[in-house]
Amino acid sequence: MYKDAVSLMKTRKYMIQFTLFTTIFLALYFTIDYLNMSYDEMQSNYGTYLVVINVVLNILMATLSGFLMHLSTSMVSMRGKEGKGSVFGFFSVLFGILTYGCTSCVIAFFASIGIAFSVVALPLAGLPYKLISLLLITIGLIWIRYELNHGSCKVNLKPKDQ
Repeated sequence: MYKDAVSLMKTRKYMIQFTLFTTIFLALYFTIDYLNMSYDEMQSNYGTYLVVINVVLNILMATLSGFLMHLSTSMVSMRGKEGKGSVFGFFSVLFGILTYGCTSCVIAFFASIGIAFSVVALPLAGLPYKLISLLLITIGLIWIRYELNHGSCKVNLKPKDQ
């Protein structure tokens, strides 16, 4: 079933959907990076290598998140239900907003919900947190692939009186 979901990506509807999801995730990840530290400031503090790593990770995470959303919507159209693995893309974005965001925004957000604890210093402009987000997306992809390959339909084919 995984191969069928991947082959659906060749259709016009799913190509547009994948492109739209990837673009939205790209915008989110670049916005989160900008709110944390501008690329000029990141380059002057850490060097060009960190800027390149962040941009490559943004593109990779956005593409994988778009693919995760594609697999999720393909699963809905093929099986009639959404996979549990698709929530990991959302967790990744939420995690990014709560950890990469500017410190004052995160502190204000946590204080508004009653939590007086926040990440004070983000090493390497939040790179470890971005890697954790990439891990969450990867777990989501593995999970949804497993659901597509091993999922079963809960239809009982035997009559009840037998």
